[in-house]
Amino acid sequence: MSDMTRSPADAAPGGPGVLDRALALVRFLRAGCPWDAAQTPVSLTPYLLEESLELADAIVEGASDERLRAEIGDLLLNVAFQIVLAEERGAFRAEDVMRTLEEKMRRRHPHLYGDAEERPHWEAEKANERLGHDVFEGLARNLDPLSRAQRLQDRAAGVGFDWDHARDAFEKIREEVDEAAAHLESGDSGGLEQELGDLLFACVNVARLSGLHAGTALRLANAKFEQRFAQLAELAEQRGLKLGEASLAELDALWDEIKEGGHA
Repeated sequence: MSDMTRSPADAAPGGPGVLDRALALVRFLRAGCPWDAAQTPVSLTPYLLEESLELADAIVEGASDERLRAEIGDLLLNVAFQIVLAEERGAFRAEDVMRTLEEKMRRRHPHLYGDAEERPHWEAEKANERLGHDVFEGLARNLDPLSRAQRLQDRAAGVGFDWDHARDAFEKIREEVDEAAAHLESGDSGGLEQELGDLLFACVNVARLSGLHAGTALRLANAKFEQRFAQLAELAEQRGLKLGEASLAELDALWDEIKEGGHA
């Protein structure tokens, strides 16, 4: 077997054993802890989502290796839990999960396995798998709206429905801004809500076509705002201003000072 056709699981030292240990841990917990024994795939879903988001936060925030290790472990435990529950009801085993994953990756990366010449982008390859089916089939319902918008656009792009360039999509933002402004001026809240949704969707398109993720961009913007507002509160206290009583002009002046990096 050549290096090009070997599965990563064949080459990675100790790889399979790590999952085996996680599965053994879950079986141990199920056998000895009433809470773990009572869990079902559905009851564990909120924890699976929570751990996924906590890991994403740690990655984006540039967390320490210690925290990343802990968050990845928490997520691994949830994945292992789902596999053990599936084994218990006779649905499938860990080997079946891994085999399905390897087969899917082999279909999408034939150039790595020596099966064919390099194929188009992997999203286009997935689109080929969905021909004759709903293009949006399988998208997680619990995705946050920005991530779902990006994945909807990815799927549509995979079958040829897409802008040619990010700058073309950016023109759609200008159009949606004007339409939202018109509804704002007229006081049409229903129309404004729809147009703001269209505006956000257009922003996601620009991010996607620029090789970015809109959710990550917003996460960074949130973090930046939170940090700057904390600085604003501290600076206001130093200047003898109280939040809630200071004027907007005074707070804006502090905000501009913080943005320019001119505060002490």
